[in-house]
Amino acid sequence: MTDATLSQLTSGAYEQALKVIESVEPRIAAATRQELLDQRGSLKLIASENYASPAVLLTMGTWFSDKYAEGTVGHRFYAACQNVDTVESLAAEHARELFGAPYAYVQPHSGIDANLVAFWSILANRVETPTLKRLDAKNVNELAEADWEALRHEFGNQRLLGMSLDAGGHLTHGFRPNISGKMFHQQQYGTDPETGLLDYDAVAAKAREFKPLVLVAGYSAYPRRVNFAKMREIADEVGAVLMVDMAHFAGLVAGKVFTGEEDPVPYAHITTTTTHKSLRGPRGGMVLAQEEFAADVDRGCPMVLGGPLSHVMAAKAVAFAEARTTEFQDYSQKVADNAKSLAEGFLTRGAELVTGGTDNHIVLLDVSSYGLTGRQAESALLDAGVVTNRNSVPSDPNGAWYTSGIRLGTPALTTRGFGHDEFDTVAELIVDVLSNTEAGTTKAGGPSKASYVLGDGVADRVTKRSGEMLDKHPLYPGLVLG
Repeated sequence: MTDATLSQLTSGAYEQALKVIESVEPRIAAATRQELLDQRGSLKLIASENYASPAVLLTMGTWFSDKYAEGTVGHRFYAACQNVDTVESLAAEHARELFGAPYAYVQPHSGIDANLVAFWSILANRVETPTLKRLDAKNVNELAEADWEALRHEFGNQRLLGMSLDAGGHLTHGFRPNISGKMFHQQQYGTDPETGLLDYDAVAAKAREFKPLVLVAGYSAYPRRVNFAKMREIADEVGAVLMVDMAHFAGLVAGKVFTGEEDPVPYAHITTTTTHKSLRGPRGGMVLAQEEFAADVDRGCPMVLGGPLSHVMAAKAVAFAEARTTEFQDYSQKVADNAKSLAEGFLTRGAELVTGGTDNHIVLLDVSSYGLTGRQAESALLDAGVVTNRNSVPSDPNGAWYTSGIRLGTPALTTRGFGHDEFDTVAELIVDVLSNTEAGTTKAGGPSKASYVLGDGVADRVTKRSGEMLDKHPLYPGLVLG
């Protein structure tokens, strides 16, 4: 099938679908059309966002959405699930082959769901509580309330050590307001205060002191690679389970950019991920596990999850099939190369980057040198058509709401075809906006962390130049909606 024919079919499919939607709720159809226009007309630099292929998107809009299928392949609690079994089996097969994992669980609806499945699987597998030792597990449904109370206390008093939020970790890695911070007695490791880099000796010392059941590695805003062999050594030394959350960089693992000791799958007992972001699939989650944890992870439903989203599992299978191609490997390498180009573009213009650069897909820009908070920078950039998100920097004086940084990622614009020159220009445009933005004042006349004043003409100037680049790299080329 030629590209022209495929584009024609895609346009027809979406146009007809929107007409059907319009017949029921025209405002939803209008919002959907507008979203495409908005995404086409902006520089999307949010590190956790990407553009899924038309094949992935279309796969989600089918009658698989109508089917309940609690349970696992061949062992469902609903009848007539043979086609769901096929879908889930194919998605798991592609995932195992793609990541070289012994076991893959593709049911989680999100990354947080995947992490919850992993946490409870670790607890079920590793915690030999006094209560369980004296009770017959086969009669678990007959346990007295006093037994359940003892089990809840014993399971809930385990220890977790994860990366702190301001160092680049995720809220599900033991952040106190999150369920992970309530399930476990938790502590956090940070980064070197001078370099912003992981200090493995410091992590090891913390682990020896704290003796966690779970050592969580992975990040959402750390612009460097991690040596997972060293993290596994630390976990083994203290008898911990190494759990790696690779939600952000799964595409770089799948695309063979991260190999050897930078590939977490051979070293982690359990690896979790989302299936969108750099992996460029549908919004969802997944758990990869070594054999010893497979049976426990396989109980994710009903342990944590309800009915799996069969239409999303089908889309995961399509995305994983796409990721098993040389084209995806080329794309993943460009994601990493473009991040370096973006970082170099900032550094040559005097901007300050956390860790001084990047070697993954993330660039973390400290905006305090411009006299701004992350929230002010994020808002000013959005006025100019540059979509980012504010993010904490290590030891951030502005906290997690206002922040002192903005996080930038290259996966989405790389999907559109941006390369070195375009990302250098993106850095120029961002510096232009930040250099011409001033912090506002509060109603009382004091300095504000939220309001800002963007210089006259800056938004128009930046929007014009970014539009020229975007026109050369159209989003979903060939997709024409009436």
